[in-house]
Amino acid sequence: MPRYALKIEYDGAPFAGWQRQADQPSVQGAIEAALAKLEPRDHTIAAAGRTDAGVHGWGQVAHCDMAQDWDPFRLSEALNFHLKPDPVAIVASAAVSDDFHARFSATARHYIFRLMSRRAPLTFGAGQFWRVNHALDLAAMQAGAAHLIGRHDFTTFRSTQCQADSPVKSLDRLDITAIEHATGTEYQFDVRARSFLHNQVRSFVGTLERVGAGAWQPQDVAKALRAQDRVACGPVCPPQGLYLAHVVYPDDPF
Repeated sequence: MPRYALKIEYDGAPFAGWQRQADQPSVQGAIEAALAKLEPRDHTIAAAGRTDAGVHGWGQVAHCDMAQDWDPFRLSEALNFHLKPDPVAIVASAAVSDDFHARFSATARHYIFRLMSRRAPLTFGAGQFWRVNHALDLAAMQAGAAHLIGRHDFTTFRSTQCQADSPVKSLDRLDITAIEHATGTEYQFDVRARSFLHNQVRSFVGTLERVGAGAWQPQDVAKALRAQDRVACGPVCPPQGLYLAHVVYPDDPF
C-alpha cells in the first residue's frame, strides 16, 4: 500500500488532543474520518507526537497508508475539502517509503510556547497564548533555562501520568526571546529535543515564568532539577500557548 507523509496544522482548542477517542473530538479522528471519505474503510494514522487537549500544531507530521496511488497535491486538497469545518489543514503531503514512520523515524521535535504579558484580556489571540498580567524579567528566565540544557534526569518536570520508560532526556535547546507588540510583550520559548516527557515543556515554561516574575531565582531551577521530585516543579502552565512547530527527519519528506 502506498504510504504518504502529511504535514498538519491545527488549532487544538476544540479537540481533546491528538489521539483518537471514542466519545470526544480529536485531531487524529478528524483526519481518519476525512481519509475514509476518500477510501471508504477504517484508517489508522500515526503521528510524530500525541499533543494534549488544547495544544496546537504548526508542523505536526503523520503518515497514512492508502490503497491507491495518489498525487500528493491532490491528496492534500481532497483531505482539506473533507476536513471542513474543523480547524485542521494538511499543508503538505509527500509519498514516502514503506519504512518511513512519522514517530520512529523522527530525530527531533521542536516546540514553541507563546506567552503574552499584558494587563488587558486577549481578544485577538485568545486561546493562542498563555496570558499573564505582570511584567517578566527576560534575562532571569534565560539564566534559569540554561540550567536545563543537556542530558538530565527530568523527573521534576515530568507528569505523574507520563508513560516514558525513563525520565532521562537530552534537551538540545531552550531559547527565550521577547517580541514587542503594540499591546503587550510576547515571550517565545523555543524548545527542541529528540523526544519529550509528558508535560515537560509546559512544566519548563510554568517554572520559568515564576523566575521571570521574581518568585524564583534562576538558581532555583537547578535545585528543582537536582531534586528529581515532581513536587519541586513550579506550576504547570496551561496548554493553549503550546505549538508542535516542526519535526526533524534524516531526509525531510517535504
